Amino acid sequence: MIEAKTLMAGLLGLVVSSAAAFAQDAKLLEKHSDWFAYSHAGSSGKVCYALSVPTQMRPGDRNHGDVFFFISTRPGEGVKDEPSFLVGYPFKDGISVVVDVDGNKFNMFTKNDGAWVDNAATEAQLVAAMKAGRQMSVEGESARGTKTSYSFSLSGVTAAISTASNACK
Repeated sequence: MIEAKTLMAGLLGLVVSSAAAFAQDAKLLEKHSDWFAYSHAGSSGKVCYALSVPTQMRPGDRNHGDVFFFISTRPGEGVKDEPSFLVGYPFKDGISVVVDVDGNKFNMFTKNDGAWVDNAATEAQLVAAMKAGRQMSVEGESARGTKTSYSFSLSGVTAAISTASNACK
């Protein structure tokens, strides 16, 4: 079972420039099965997001650091339901992360320890697949050349996204 304290501690590593402020301000809105809805005050206004951690990380003999998948809404920046993926190590330059939701694959570009979908149309398709899906896996490659993969439950994702979106209206 995922503990809220564990998630809060992990938030410190998520935003490099404002990690401490981010973690201090984050407010748990609600837990929905394997997903959580949070909000916090960002520099451009309120930020709301659904978040989950992997149910499995491979290879099992490596330190993956804190790993999170987010669906974020930032009204002050005109962003709604933006998927992102963060890990505790830098990704290899020029390598895409592949998200697989029940056989539907989506590519994300990487920068340092994060990955994002290239365009808004694909973002909406990924979020729709997650809401309709049962399982999600994410595969990438570390800067050291280690191929990594993560499994996520999608149980509660729709409700968590809804809670986060409603909190930022």
